[in-house]
Amino acid sequence: GCIMLWPKRPGSWPYGAHAAKRVFAEIAAEIARSEKVYMLADPALVEEAADYLLQGRNTREQGQSSIVLLPIETDDAWARDIGPTFVKNASGEVRGIDWQFNAWGGEYDGLYANWDKDDAVAPEFCGRLGIPCYDAHDFVLEGGSIHCDGEGTLLVTEACLLSPGRNPQLSKTQIEQKLKDYLGVRRVIWLPHGIRQDETNEHVDNACAFVKPGEVVMAWTDDESDPQYAYSRACMQVLEQETDARGRRITVHRLPIPKNPICITAEDLPGYQYEEGEAERTEGERLAASYVNFYIANGSVLVPQFGDENDAYAAFLLARLFPERRIVPIYARDIILGGGNIHCITQQIPE
Repeated sequence: GCIMLWPKRPGSWPYGAHAAKRVFAEIAAEIARSEKVYMLADPALVEEAADYLLQGRNTREQGQSSIVLLPIETDDAWARDIGPTFVKNASGEVRGIDWQFNAWGGEYDGLYANWDKDDAVAPEFCGRLGIPCYDAHDFVLEGGSIHCDGEGTLLVTEACLLSPGRNPQLSKTQIEQKLKDYLGVRRVIWLPHGIRQDETNEHVDNACAFVKPGEVVMAWTDDESDPQYAYSRACMQVLEQETDARGRRITVHRLPIPKNPICITAEDLPGYQYEEGEAERTEGERLAASYVNFYIANGSVLVPQFGDENDAYAAFLLARLFPERRIVPIYARDIILGGGNIHCITQQIPE
C-alpha cells in the first residue's frame, strides 16, 4: 500500500491548497488502481478529502479504487519524511521505523517551528494498522533522505545527513552504522549533493534513485553554466567508482532536470500565509524540480511533469527502464510549489 497526507498548511500550499488537493486526489486515484492508499487527514478535513478523492477517481475513470481515509492530525503533507520507513525480513515480516522528525533541521535550519504532530505520525499509523514499530527516536532522519535497492545498498547525500540540523553529535561513521543497524543494509553510498537549493538540505530522492538493483537514474544537466551541473558531476564521479552491496558496478542513467527552471512567481506569492518561525518564499526563487522524484506503484510509475520540453523525454526514459509498468505523467507544479514532489508525498508499505 501507500501512505499519503491531505495538504492544508497555508505556508506550504498557496491559495487554500485547492490546486494541490486536486493533484493529491489524482495521484491517490492512480496509485489506488494497484494498491491500497491510506490518506491521513485532519479530522476536520476528512469530509473535504473524501469529496476531492471522489472527484479524482471520477476524473481518471477508474472503477473500483481502494482509498482508506484515516483521521490523523499532521503539521504538513510530506508522507515520505514523517511516515514510518518499513523494513521486511526474509520471513516476510514487516515492521515500521519511527525516526525523529524535526522539520528538516530543527532550531538550526528547520522549515517551521512546530512539528510535534508530524513527529507523532509514524507510531500512530503503525499502531492503527497493528504493525510493530521500532523506536528510532534518538536519530533524526527523513524517508526522502534514503533510497534503497532492496538488496543491501543505500543511497544518501552528505549535504543532508551531515547537516548540523540533523545529528551533529554523531560522526559520519556513526551515522552510517545507525543506518545499517536499522535498515539491514550492508553498503551505504554517500553522494556529495542532491538538487541545488533543495530546502531539505538536498534529499537523495530528488537526485538519484534505484530503478532496479545495480541501476540508478540521476538528475543531470549538460549546461555547465547551471549550478546544478557541478553538483550532478560530483555525484557521477562517486557513482563511477562505487560498487553496491553485491559487488556490482552501478549503471547510471542520466535523467535531465527541466530545461527551464521552475520558479516562484509574483502570482504565487500572495497565496502563501506563514506562521511565525516558518521559512518564506521569494519571487524568482528556483524550486528543486526533478523528474527523479517519481513514485513506483505496483502497476505504474507516476512521473512529475512541469510543462517543460524535457517532460516527454523523462517519461520516455522511465518507460524504457520500467517496461513492466505503465508510465503515468502527472502535472506536478502545484506540488513543487510546496517544496517537494510525488515521491515526497507518498510512502510505500510492503506486503
